[in-house]
Order: sequence, then structure tokens, then C-alpha cells
Amino acid sequence: MNPPVPTVYTIGFTRRTAEDFFETLRNAGVKRLIDVRLRNTSQMAIFARRQDLPWFLEQLCGIEYVHWPLLSPTPELLDDWRGKRVTWQQYEQTYAGIMAQRRPELAMSPEEFATPTVLLCAEPTAVQCHRRLALEHLARAWSQPLNLVHL
Repeated sequence: MNPPVPTVYTIGFTRRTAEDFFETLRNAGVKRLIDVRLRNTSQMAIFARRQDLPWFLEQLCGIEYVHWPLLSPTPELLDDWRGKRVTWQQYEQTYAGIMAQRRPELAMSPEEFATPTVLLCAEPTAVQCHRRLALEHLARAWSQPLNLVHL
């Protein structure tokens, strides 16, 4: 019998109130948040800054905070995307190359997602965000399906 397919959530904080963000995590049953932002000191939403987010997560929701920059884009790629110097297709291809070099699948395992986990980035949706690409890369590398739910 095959083991159950782990559900892994993703969430962005842009265009969300703190109430909506934390209630969404709580309602999904998340127990661990993995921050995959390159620059996790963002001031776009004060509640999502590195110095504040772990406290809010623990106090409001009982959620553990982890920062995994291994899944972040490079500064150059992020700046090129934000500066509109690359298309989304170019971003995806470059990010795939970065993941192939870094091989994050060797530093973690599918068992990491046995605990209800969410990957965090700034983008409001996962359509054009590396958090989705990171999970797709891991699923392929592990030959392990992951049920991706974008909150």
C-alpha cells in the first residue's frame, strides 16, 4: 500500500490583513511555516517581517517558524523579475537551474511535510511565485507526489 500523499500549503502575505493571514493558517491546521523568501525582513506587511513573524505565529496559532533560504531565488533573479528584465518563463527556467545546482531535495525529505506545513512568500498567489516552483521541484526530485494547496 502506498503512503498517503502529503498536503503542503503555500501562502503569500501581500494584499492580506494580519487577521486574514493568521486565521487562514489556523483554519488550515498548519503547524509549521517555512519562509522561502530571500529577503525576509520585508516591510510590505509589518506582521511578516523576520523579527516579528515567528512571535506572531507561535502566540496566535502555535505554529513553528523555519527559514529555508535554500529554496529562495538568487538576488539577481529576484531583482530581474521585479525589474521586469525577465519573463515568467525565463524566471521559471533560471529557478529550475538554481534548484538543480543547490539540490535542496538532499537537505530535506518528504517526511518533513508529515507535519502540516505551509511555504511562505510575498506574492499574493502561487501562479507566479517560486514557492510553487520549489514544491514542484521537490516532488519531482523525490518522485513523491505532493498535494499542493494554495491558501
